[in-house]
Amino acid sequence: MYESFFGLTENPFSIAPNPHFLYMSERHREALAHLKFGLRETGGFVLLTGEVGTGKTTVSRRLLKELPDNTDLAFVLNPMLTESELLATLCDELEIAYPDNPSLKQLTDVIQAFLLKNHEAGRQTVLLVDEAQHLKVSVLEQLRLLTNLETDTQKLLKIILLGQPELNQLLRRQELRQLSQRITARYHLLPLSRKDCAQYVLHRLRIAGRERPLFTGAAVRRLHNYSGGIPRLINLLCDRAMLGAYGAQQEKVDAKLMDAAAKEVLHHDSRQQRPRQWLPWALLALVAGGAIAAYPLLQQGASPKPLPASSQVPTTPVAAKVTLASRDRISLAAFDALFKAWGMPAADGDPCQAAERLGFRCLSQQLPWRELVALGRPAVLEFLDDGGERFFATLVGAGDSFRLALSGGETQVPSHWLDQHYRGNAILLWRPPQQFSQALVPGSQGPLVTWLDNALAQALGDQAQDTNRYDDKLQDRVRAFQRRFGLKADGLAGENTLVRLNRALGAPGPVL
Repeated sequence: MYESFFGLTENPFSIAPNPHFLYMSERHREALAHLKFGLRETGGFVLLTGEVGTGKTTVSRRLLKELPDNTDLAFVLNPMLTESELLATLCDELEIAYPDNPSLKQLTDVIQAFLLKNHEAGRQTVLLVDEAQHLKVSVLEQLRLLTNLETDTQKLLKIILLGQPELNQLLRRQELRQLSQRITARYHLLPLSRKDCAQYVLHRLRIAGRERPLFTGAAVRRLHNYSGGIPRLINLLCDRAMLGAYGAQQEKVDAKLMDAAAKEVLHHDSRQQRPRQWLPWALLALVAGGAIAAYPLLQQGASPKPLPASSQVPTTPVAAKVTLASRDRISLAAFDALFKAWGMPAADGDPCQAAERLGFRCLSQQLPWRELVALGRPAVLEFLDDGGERFFATLVGAGDSFRLALSGGETQVPSHWLDQHYRGNAILLWRPPQQFSQALVPGSQGPLVTWLDNALAQALGDQAQDTNRYDDKLQDRVRAFQRRFGLKADGLAGENTLVRLNRALGAPGPVL
């Protein structure tokens, strides 16, 4: 409708997936690197999680395009299946013949025969399961059993699981611990940063034929705040704002038009304070049928509820019982404690932007709390009380018990309390090496690899290789470091590994 008015050849913000408009942000490229590395490994499972609309499908499609020609690929797009139905779907996708009304054993036998034949022919077999958070535990266990077939060097079936953050919670269940141990690479895809949001908009406009900026700077800032950096919501808001500009015969989209678009698309009242979007998990929910509702987990100025008596943080004889002060903003109070631990003043505005100005980065994590403790740095953690309400506290100490800073003071909790209440989301601060932008993986080259080589030599007490190439030997040393300090030994020098490496080298900063 508005394409010719703005000098466009097509609609740049359709929510239909169109590879022509593909935009790979830094986070998407890092996710792709992790997945490609996982598939190059000996096999098993590769995991990609992210909120609705963050671009998991974009990354997976790019990954599939880059698979070698000797790959046979099977898709499971409807995970609401029984074990037999899933195996039958796998057979259908790979064109494997099976008898009528087959048993699980019959399906497993024909799949295993196919995998062996494929391997002997020099081909690899990959299964991609979308919306994997809906898989039943029994079905996931059946998938694990399929990966039992292996040669001396590799698994014969490689499985890619795509899902929403609940998938991480599902895989932490005790009965799925064997499957979790077989995940060779995992990545949680965060929404676009403000910078990437602006680049994303410009990219799509250019592909649609417009080189000149269409959105004002203020409109783009509002866009990022309202969308939380979720590409699907960015598309919807931009499309609606452009429609409003067309109706008003305005040549540019300004902040007022973006406010109106948010009110219409997200049912957001622009007279209210806009939700803070610097917590990566404070995302917007997409509901069925294409309708969209946005509700911030944390609204600026919202009054948090005190913990119910049934889930009060246990106390020690020294510390008085602590509740969340109703006049504080939960998230900001937690970040204040994190900044205080680093000896920095409380942030004025967006904490992560304030940290970047001081040479730090916010590192968002979805980790079991024990792996988080292994990183050795204070972190803001998300919890659920017994009533299902979210609240935030900062982990500032670890030992026989764990010290939490809340808005009313500090208290100590035992490990079983963390097991019960920790939500799985955390943010910590770290100081990256100069020029660091994404995980170092096998094949990487340059001065950062040399830095990694020397840092590992100090941490492990071995000899540096004097290399600027991430080869197999360096990867083995990364794994050795990861195992020594309780990290997942995936051989990737990503942010978690570098955070722990800084800690091992005695880099300045608070420790748990």
